[in-house]
Amino acid sequence: MTSESHDHHHHHHAGPAAAPLQSLNRLAFSATLHCLTGCAIGEVLGMVIGTALGWGNFETIALAVVLAFIFGYSLTMLPLLRSGMALRQAIGLALAADTISITIMEIVDNAVMLIIPGAMHAGLTSFLFWGSLAFALIVAGAAAYPVNRWLIKRGRGHAVVHAHHGHH
Repeated sequence: MTSESHDHHHHHHAGPAAAPLQSLNRLAFSATLHCLTGCAIGEVLGMVIGTALGWGNFETIALAVVLAFIFGYSLTMLPLLRSGMALRQAIGLALAADTISITIMEIVDNAVMLIIPGAMHAGLTSFLFWGSLAFALIVAGAAAYPVNRWLIKRGRGHAVVHAHHGHH
């Protein structure tokens, strides 16, 4: 075999200098989005149920927060459980990865809902309610992103979960 025909086996990659930052941002964004999805499902369900039952702000928000945590943790745990991880370990990882993130999201999200005049009592058919909720979730995601990024950079938060993905 000549040296030229052998060369195509050697792949030359640019150094990993630029990659970590980009992947850190991407991982932080996906972790935030992931968490926000769970929060949004719980938040929307809580707001819908509370509003439909004619509950006050406090009860509605309490329900929304509880459901947001349940769905937030569940979305983190599902792929871990599917990969064969024990429930206890999956719960531990989800708690470690998402507690801070969900807490920030819920505080910001519900604060925004309370700050926007009439949002909590606008009713499920009104744009004010859904527009406010969507806006609140976007603000909450923006608030949680830098925290997720900080945690992942230190090997905590979703970095812990990420380390377990794809290990069958």
